[in-house]
Amino acid sequence: MVVEESKPISGQKNKQKLQNQLVLLNDDVNSFDYVVETLIEICEHDPLQAEQCAWITHHKGKCVVKQGEKRKLISMRRSIIDRGLSAEIHN
Repeated sequence: MVVEESKPISGQKNKQKLQNQLVLLNDDVNSFDYVVETLIEICEHDPLQAEQCAWITHHKGKCVVKQGEKRKLISMRRSIIDRGLSAEIHN
């Protein structure tokens, strides 16, 4: 008989922190290139990922651009808003 060792359940706090999402909202003001540049600089996206997120945002009205701890996402959201874009944090 093989007995599998069970792993302890990691704290629910850590799991909840990772479920937070930074959502970029579409606007009719900023250029596509400006949005891509912002995602690269603030969210540390590579150029392809930033372009894909910008297209999704443009066509669907919003896109999850980052997931992680709420504290980090709040800082990123502030930086995005300071650049004239719109973003929200969803749990």
